[in-house]
Amino acid sequence: MARAIMFQGTGSDVGKSLIVAGLCRAYRRRGLRVMPFKPQNMSNNAAVTADGGEIGRAQALQALAAGVAPTVHMNPVLLKPQSDQGAQVVVHGRVAGNYMARDYQGEKPNLLGAVLHSFDILKQQAELVIVEGAGSPAEINLRRGDIANMGFAVAADCPVALIGDIDRGGVIASIVGTGVLLAPEDRKMIAGFLINKFRGDMRLFDDGLKITEQHSGWRSFGVVPFLPVVAKLPAEDAVALSAPPGDRAGRIHIAVPMLSRISNFDDFDPLKAEADVFLDMVAPGRAIPKAANLIIIPGTKSTIADLAFLRAQGWDIDIVSHHRHGGRVMGICGGYQMLGRTIADPAGVEGPAGSVAGLDLLNVETRLTGEKRLEQVTGRYLPLAKDIRGYEMHMGRTGGADCDQPLLALGHGADGAISADGRAMGCYLHGLFADDDFRAAFLAEFTESHERTARPLSYDREVEQALDQLADHLEAHLDLDALYAAAR
Repeated sequence: MARAIMFQGTGSDVGKSLIVAGLCRAYRRRGLRVMPFKPQNMSNNAAVTADGGEIGRAQALQALAAGVAPTVHMNPVLLKPQSDQGAQVVVHGRVAGNYMARDYQGEKPNLLGAVLHSFDILKQQAELVIVEGAGSPAEINLRRGDIANMGFAVAADCPVALIGDIDRGGVIASIVGTGVLLAPEDRKMIAGFLINKFRGDMRLFDDGLKITEQHSGWRSFGVVPFLPVVAKLPAEDAVALSAPPGDRAGRIHIAVPMLSRISNFDDFDPLKAEADVFLDMVAPGRAIPKAANLIIIPGTKSTIADLAFLRAQGWDIDIVSHHRHGGRVMGICGGYQMLGRTIADPAGVEGPAGSVAGLDLLNVETRLTGEKRLEQVTGRYLPLAKDIRGYEMHMGRTGGADCDQPLLALGHGADGAISADGRAMGCYLHGLFADDDFRAAFLAEFTESHERTARPLSYDREVEQALDQLADHLEAHLDLDALYAAAR
């Protein structure tokens, strides 16, 4: 049976996911068979596993860092928000139902068995399991029935390293205050702490580190300086998309409206990595720029609700105007559904039963169904005759006259549609921009000469190099021997 250690945070977005990914790579390079694990995740950024289920995108990245294939047991409970108070609950990779937040609080204790079952499976396959918590254990109002933080740690007898984020300020209080709030049985699970995202001269924090150790009673495992290269790694939370627009001069301008339930937004990471691409994540309240070469409507967890959200921003007017003036529009998954004439939800899969009008840029109609398609696929992007790869993760079926000119040829058949004028297109396939040859040819279509001067980019290699740099960084600034010794 493997050793295990859990990383919990003093709050959300303190860097737990990337710390775990970096440690997976670091311990793997030390010769250990490592497995990542997150008991419960809440994210609409998901990945399809080889065993036909879905898990949080962060756990797929951690599996890549560990050099193992992702499985549903790495994230046995996944919550996919559909509204401010409700979420789809995925257990062992499959949809278990839709719950309002209050109802799910009563259901959580029943899921602890599924969580511990998956954890035991990973422990039998690994030498070290690195566990990621969710949110913060200091949210003691959620402690009853908890399966994501201390509830799991106590049940699994898994020691905890607490992560504090100095970048947001108040790190001493956040670490010490967490200890004050925890019940004795929870507090004894903590083996020490580490501080993340430090900027500046670390010697200036020597006294702060001593004070934190003194008042918390825990040892420090180290202080991790801010590392810019992590921006090249897929983000788990949509908050990472809210960076201000950058320089767009002389670059291919691709605009992506940030829907309220945007999902699988790592589809666009390979585009963002290209030197001659300005990926413009258009925040609510901002018009889609007229100068955009291409508008891509992304995936969403709630197509009908996000279509209403899109219209509330006035983006429907921007998109239709862009198309009318000769611009190109693309939709992926839920965005593809929005481009059609109608979206019908007769069974109330996403909410109240009914039907709504789409943007009417594709002559297709979509019917939402309860059956979810989850599959890794390969195929061809037909307009350019280029190989592509990716995954399908959607509920619903789309058909109509424009499907007679499909965008993709996949192993199971045709997918997607192209409008009669060739300027609107869509498909269900996520991840297609990760293929270097296809992406290069696709982007060349938006240059005057249909040729690009940018250096060819290997996106997969960029991610691997970023993981190696992250592992080097953690080796240099954390006591990995002490962390391994704390695991049990």
